[in-house]
Amino acid sequence: MSTWSYLLTPILAWLVAGCSKFAINSIKAGKPAFGLIGYGGLPSNHSAIVSSMAALIAFKQGMDQPAFGVALTLAFIVMLDANSLRRQVGKHAAAINVLAAAAATHEPLRERMGHTRVEIAAGILVGILVAAVVNAIGL
Repeated sequence: MSTWSYLLTPILAWLVAGCSKFAINSIKAGKPAFGLIGYGGLPSNHSAIVSSMAALIAFKQGMDQPAFGVALTLAFIVMLDANSLRRQVGKHAAAINVLAAAAATHEPLRERMGHTRVEIAAGILVGILVAAVVNAIGL
C-alpha cells in the first residue's frame, strides 16, 4: 500500500473540484470567471478534499478502522462549517456592504463565502470519485 496516495488524493480532489468550479462559473458568466475563484460555488473544494480522504481510507483500510472514523468526523466538521458558519459570514458581509456603501473608501467585502447543500454534495461526489480512481489505479 502506497502512502503517497494519502497525500496525492486530497490534492487531486482539490484540483478537480477547483477546475470544475472555474469551468462552471465561466460558463455561467460567459467569460473566464477569475473573480469567482475562492470560497463558495459548485462543487465545494473543502468537501471534496475531506471526503476524498475519508473515502480513500474506507477503500484501502475499511470503514471499521479508527482512521476512517477520524476522517469522517473531520469531514462532517468541515462541511457543517461550510454550510452554516461561512454562509453566515457571507450574510454579514452583505449587510456591512450595504451600510458602508456611502463611504467612498470602502472596498466591498466578499459576500460569497459558504456553500449550499447541493454544492457540498457535489464536493463529496468529487472527493469519492477521485479516491475511487486513485484506489483503482493502485497508488
